[in-house]
Amino acid sequence: MNAIITASELASDLAGPRPPVLLDVRWQLSVAKAAGEPPFDGRAEYAAGHIPGAVYVDLDRELASAAGAQGRHPLPDLEVFGAAMRRAGVSSGRRVVVYDGGQGWAAARAWWLLRWTGHPDVRVLDGGLPAWDGPLSVQAPAPGQGDFRPVAGAEGLLDADGAAALARSGVLFDARAAERYRGDVEPIDRVGGHIPGAVSAPTNENVGADGRFLPAAELRSRFDALGAHDGAKVGVYCGSGVSGAHEVLALAVAGMPAALYVGSWSQWSSDPSRPVAVGPDPQ
Repeated sequence: MNAIITASELASDLAGPRPPVLLDVRWQLSVAKAAGEPPFDGRAEYAAGHIPGAVYVDLDRELASAAGAQGRHPLPDLEVFGAAMRRAGVSSGRRVVVYDGGQGWAAARAWWLLRWTGHPDVRVLDGGLPAWDGPLSVQAPAPGQGDFRPVAGAEGLLDADGAAALARSGVLFDARAAERYRGDVEPIDRVGGHIPGAVSAPTNENVGADGRFLPAAELRSRFDALGAHDGAKVGVYCGSGVSGAHEVLALAVAGMPAALYVGSWSQWSSDPSRPVAVGPDPQ
């Protein structure tokens, strides 16, 4: 199954006899902003115009639990997540398509959660809303209640110890910007740097200038050059388990399964007992 879908394919599916459930997960990372600049409001963006039939999903409240010792975007309570998905009309026997404002991180977080908890058919709109050239709607749909019941997967998830071990025994990718990996800057978390042994693989290098994923062959070549070859086990982390999900999605497009360390650097760096590496070298 392909993990992504083009805008033209989505338009065709929406016009078909059994359209997919469509989720709008517009979101932006909350960082310090200039005085007087309002924070990003995904719900307001949705209300101003969305792909017809799409239901808004709140990443901070429905795809994550409250920030704390487990990181800035810990796993959501599965009852909360499941209720949100059923309210949006998600059922196990019906395809789901997810999109966001174009960056792809939030949509990938929803994709990863649905896949990890057992949904068999989820895709991300490649390029997000900017790739859509069809009409927009300001009408919120009233989908029927879905039947999806999330069950935590046995694989695909790393904790801090698992991430540390994988950095030694397999390949652990750090999906953040290279300057954060090196520890040159750290605008959010307690300390800069990376998990010892992790390899820098910024997620923005998985897409072209239009925000769409590079071809699968190019992604395979990229990850192979970074060490993900010969059947090596692969894991990904980022700042808080959002952009890392986008890298897991890129790996899926390339045909390479990978696990996600959801706590990511926000959890790792908050524990003074955890070692921190700095500079361009993984160690």
